[in-house]
Amino acid sequence: MARRALILVEGSRYNGPLYVQAALRLGLHPIALSADPARYDYLAADGIEAIRVDTDNLDALIRECSLIRATYDIAGITSVGDSFYATVGKLCRHFDLPGPNPESIERCCNKFTQRQLLAEAGVAIPAYRLAADAADIESSADEIGLPVIVKPAVGSGSRGVRLCRNVDELAEHTTYLLGGEHIWRSSPRILVEEFALGPYYCAEIMGNEVIGISAADFGLPPHFVFREITFPAPLTDDEHKRIADVSRGCLRALGLGWGPTCIEFRWTKLGPVVIEVNPRLGGSPDPELVQLAYGVDLITEHIKLAIGEEWDLHRRHSQTAAARFLVPDRDGTLDWIGGDSRAAAIPGVAKVKFYVEPKTPIVRKGDLRDWMGYVIAASPSRAPTEAILRRAVDLLDWSITPFPTLGEHE
Repeated sequence: MARRALILVEGSRYNGPLYVQAALRLGLHPIALSADPARYDYLAADGIEAIRVDTDNLDALIRECSLIRATYDIAGITSVGDSFYATVGKLCRHFDLPGPNPESIERCCNKFTQRQLLAEAGVAIPAYRLAADAADIESSADEIGLPVIVKPAVGSGSRGVRLCRNVDELAEHTTYLLGGEHIWRSSPRILVEEFALGPYYCAEIMGNEVIGISAADFGLPPHFVFREITFPAPLTDDEHKRIADVSRGCLRALGLGWGPTCIEFRWTKLGPVVIEVNPRLGGSPDPELVQLAYGVDLITEHIKLAIGEEWDLHRRHSQTAAARFLVPDRDGTLDWIGGDSRAAAIPGVAKVKFYVEPKTPIVRKGDLRDWMGYVIAASPSRAPTEAILRRAVDLLDWSITPFPTLGEHE
């Protein structure tokens, strides 16, 4: 009998290792398809089979999967993030496997189209305009009124997202997006949005079920780099119900409801306003926080859905879990980073993760790539979880030597 394989289209340093580990626990043989498998160091570290293929070419992916099928029983095909999730849907359709609706995923991943569909359905969203050049951006910001959020219409991880509070910041970010620094996979399409002011929440959803809602805060503006996430969020029953109801309205408006979705909100003076709908799980450490808080392993349950098995989303316990991200305060060369073993030994600390090693160049980009790592803690309630997290973070330390300035000699 052929061994059952799970095809993973591309990967991620965040959720990627978690998908590989979950697949192995389910007795599956994970096979990664990637344009550059070397990008994901966990594949080689875990001895995972990886095949180089043009993942932007659907026909090439179909050919590769057909070759794999000669050796393995392909139990399912999925992807860690949303960039290739529509492609996954098309592959699943071709091979008659369970999968997401590719048309719905494509509509959702285009944030302008997403905004249009949500607005038509009466979902509260920020005012927005679509821009293609500097003049469009300037006039859109003028119509909406500063401050505005300026971001690519397609993308994730807060890449290219900035709060522009005045005309100078608007001009600076316009130059960044259109001047060659930002990498575009297609023609530049930029969203200019009203800045929705209020606490941030994110609904974690599987199928049509809202599993839970997290709260988070960010580092200093103008960027949106997560600083801390708490799950579940400290909401009243009414606040939780309002966010859950709006979440289900988003799923209906966008034709979603198969597999994972995470929906980001700001709670404004008008109530919950949808900032973004993502047709995927929140990135690590979100799935780990859900598992610690409720005992629900969203990644394993997603894989079960992808291979046609019955999932189990019922809560096994109730705790509060939180994560603090380690973010540098300067650019330069990382001399050393440590304290992880001492922090990990504190009761209640579930994980200490470093993404960087000594001698790594640190160049802040204002998005998730700035994270040097994180700490996760969990306990029966919020206050002790926060205390455990603070104690653990206080034990971590690092040193960054600034890059030499122009003309400076070693």
